[in-house]
Amino acid sequence: MDIIVKDIDKSYGEQKVFENFSYTFREGKTTCIMGKSGCGKTTLFRLLLGLEEPEAGQITGVPHGKLAAVFQENRLCENLSAVSNLRLVCKRKPTEEELRQAFAQVGLEEVWQKPVRNLSGGMKRRVAILRALFAETECILMDEPLKGLDTETKEKTAEYIRAQTKGKTLLVITHEEAEIALLGAKEVLRLP
Repeated sequence: MDIIVKDIDKSYGEQKVFENFSYTFREGKTTCIMGKSGCGKTTLFRLLLGLEEPEAGQITGVPHGKLAAVFQENRLCENLSAVSNLRLVCKRKPTEEELRQAFAQVGLEEVWQKPVRNLSGGMKRRVAILRALFAETECILMDEPLKGLDTETKEKTAEYIRAQTKGKTLLVITHEEAEIALLGAKEVLRLP
């Protein structure tokens, strides 16, 4: 089902973020959301996730309870291992081989059993991405998932994201034009 944002208004005090805003996110497609800082990209995600409510208008088609997200902050359990962070969201128990392969595909084969607190920022980012993808949902929202990754790691991680989200609804906030092609996005929403 498409996610339909219809005529929403959202403000923070005197600052209007959205006024009569509408957009349709097509089911099973990757959409990149772009715009300058402060234009409402993260607010839109928070509205879609149900973390905030619009003052007017409505959002329909969001599969509540069946969403996964990568936030700007990684939001990982720092004392748990990288692999334990993934297991937290799994509906079915993945095999050790499935987990090992997933970590290898994003260049984390050496650290998958280490505590998250011992990982670099880029490593934590990839663990957050893996966790969202292991949640086995049909709709995934990612807020700048490739930020801070070097070119080679970014390409490898984007390839993994594309493979794991084929046929799913993927909404990605990005500031990088190159990431549109890298993530295989068919739609681009440019906020003013």
